[in-house]
Amino acid sequence: MFYKGLAILALCLASGLSARAQSEIPVISGGVGFLGNTQAGFTFFEPIISPVVDVPLGNHVLIEGRGTFLGFISHQNGTTGPYQVQFFESADYLQIDITVNSQLTVVAGRFLTPFNIYNERFTPIWIAPLINAPLIYSIGTRTTGSSNGIMARGALVARDNYEVNYTAFYSASDQADNSNAHFASARAAGGRAGIFFPHPRLEVGVSYQRYMQDTHMNVFGTYLSWQPNDTLLDIKSEYAHSLSGQGYWLQGAYRLSRFGGADSVVGRLVPIVRVQQFFRNQQVSGDSLPSVNTQEADFGLNYYLPHEIRLNGSYGRQFSSTGNSNVWSFAITYRFMFPMWPGRSN
Repeated sequence: MFYKGLAILALCLASGLSARAQSEIPVISGGVGFLGNTQAGFTFFEPIISPVVDVPLGNHVLIEGRGTFLGFISHQNGTTGPYQVQFFESADYLQIDITVNSQLTVVAGRFLTPFNIYNERFTPIWIAPLINAPLIYSIGTRTTGSSNGIMARGALVARDNYEVNYTAFYSASDQADNSNAHFASARAAGGRAGIFFPHPRLEVGVSYQRYMQDTHMNVFGTYLSWQPNDTLLDIKSEYAHSLSGQGYWLQGAYRLSRFGGADSVVGRLVPIVRVQQFFRNQQVSGDSLPSVNTQEADFGLNYYLPHEIRLNGSYGRQFSSTGNSNVWSFAITYRFMFPMWPGRSN
């Protein structure tokens, strides 16, 4: 399989670093955390570790990968009985990045599916503003959020007042048997294009994907990211449409650093509000979306402690024809980063 060959190549390159490449120190980073969630009487907990490895080979080649290892702790009978523990692991990405110039970087291997912005920018546990992903998350990403294939990305145009960026990819199917479960992907092709305005700190863009496995379909999306100047407000939003249905989410976060500074007791606090809706068109097997029209409003608080520790708690209320429910979640996460080995003195 393609991804197996790439993994072997990555290991060979990493083990055979040249003297020049050794001056670029590989880095291990990532996060560990403990998550809890309760919805409609069902409670579960997830201890999780998600390491990231970056191995630079000179100035133009980078090998990078991220894995996730988690335990799923829940009642044996759903809402009653003793707790049971299951363990899962996944390869989120394992890729080689070759930077040709500022207009083009070629990526090969297993990468995060570039549909809209949530999957690539907000899925790490130490970044996600709210623990639960948006209702429409699986539109354009399916269940794994990863693809096996090739991708091109870069900045087509870069000016003082704006920048046009793009991403295009092709992914091969790999769902043959359980031995490939960690590297599962679907056959699809698509891309994303966006324009960033640096002065107002505003980015808008569109996504398209042609899903060519099982139920063939076209998938569309748009996104917005805005951090207004002279404020600590951060606004994010996405819209996505597929054969299954369509929906959106809109989220605002505000760090209270104006009250005593970023390191004050109040200044470390970030309130977050998110509203979202999903409208079901038809049932499509395996789409991992709500079975009926669903609305949800969430309110959360992030508190940033020293030494890269973050506390997160949120409450949401979900409304649908199958019943309304409360959604409670909490998390404590720790971000780490260190070199694989000490650098050499010149």
